[in-house]
Amino acid sequence: MTDYVPGPGDAWERADPAAAGADPAGIQAAVDYAIAHESTMNRDIAAALAGGHFSEPPPLGDIIGPTAPRADPSGLIVRGGRIIAEWGPTDRADMTFSVTKSYLSIMAGLAVDDGLIPDVDRPVRELVDDGGFDAEQNRSITWKHLLTNTSEWEGTLFGKPDLIDRNRELSLPPGTPSKKGTHRDLQAPGAYWEYNDVRVNRLSLSLLRVWGKPLPKVLKDRVMDPIGASDTWSWNGYINSWVEVGGQPVCSVSGGAHWGGGLFISARDHARIGLLMQRRGQWGAKRILSEAWVDACTTPCPLNPSYGYLWWLNGDGVHCPSAPRTSVFAMGVGSNVIWFDPTLDLVAVLRWIDKPHLDGFAKRVVAALK
Repeated sequence: MTDYVPGPGDAWERADPAAAGADPAGIQAAVDYAIAHESTMNRDIAAALAGGHFSEPPPLGDIIGPTAPRADPSGLIVRGGRIIAEWGPTDRADMTFSVTKSYLSIMAGLAVDDGLIPDVDRPVRELVDDGGFDAEQNRSITWKHLLTNTSEWEGTLFGKPDLIDRNRELSLPPGTPSKKGTHRDLQAPGAYWEYNDVRVNRLSLSLLRVWGKPLPKVLKDRVMDPIGASDTWSWNGYINSWVEVGGQPVCSVSGGAHWGGGLFISARDHARIGLLMQRRGQWGAKRILSEAWVDACTTPCPLNPSYGYLWWLNGDGVHCPSAPRTSVFAMGVGSNVIWFDPTLDLVAVLRWIDKPHLDGFAKRVVAALK
């Protein structure tokens, strides 16, 4: 059963939960729980962002990328590669916020696999010569620093200064007074962990420089088409994130939807990515991503045991206490979630669940699998 991978498009087998080793009533309870605890985020995403979701005054907080209203809650539970539960409009391409970061990690992994990035511990400036790593603060920044949110990169990119996300506290509810956006003396690269979307966008631009072609094209050709994803997804940047690559204008895509943009993608396509990662980069007979990269993505950062290479980890149980310590998550505002766990042979995708209730969903799924 674990060797099965879905075919393209709608060629995705379903299994009765009981046949997949799950309690049907328990799985339904998890689905009902997800639907009952819908996100409190405004369904008009543009209004939510303009209304100060990230607590940034204009013009720093201005939306510079596309947005779209969100849909009803949706999701899938997949075991043994087969769908055992599905709810809501899972074929709709919705904004997905920082789940996009985990796709950037895959783009980096492919570059490492291809030898375009020979060593993630080497300074980015050895491969990227666009001025972004010339300053003394930035000269020693490595690819690993960018992938683990420990780069301490300093500068302004596409009109957004890195200062906008300094002192950011992810545990605070939206709109809560905080020190976000205030001065903090920068430390040496690799010495401080901070969730900073400007620095993630600097990684995206750096990967564009290395690939020499649009990241959405790389994602489509190397990942999404081979795993049978739909053609409804899009990966967007900003109105001012166009750069010259090979003499042609190319949009540098964003690593999330903080100021608009990022991936617009369906729950079903997310589930395929989750299954690819759960299967350690293998899709049927085809190797998409190296096992070494999947291992690197799921290895805790020394400064944050809950974080790998732009994937959230659960080894310390802090992130999702009711899920196994082997669980891995892609997470985005809203909340948008890809959850995979190799020990449970499980992939789950959640769109628009209220973040404090993710653990309640996980608790019900895990109970149904025992």
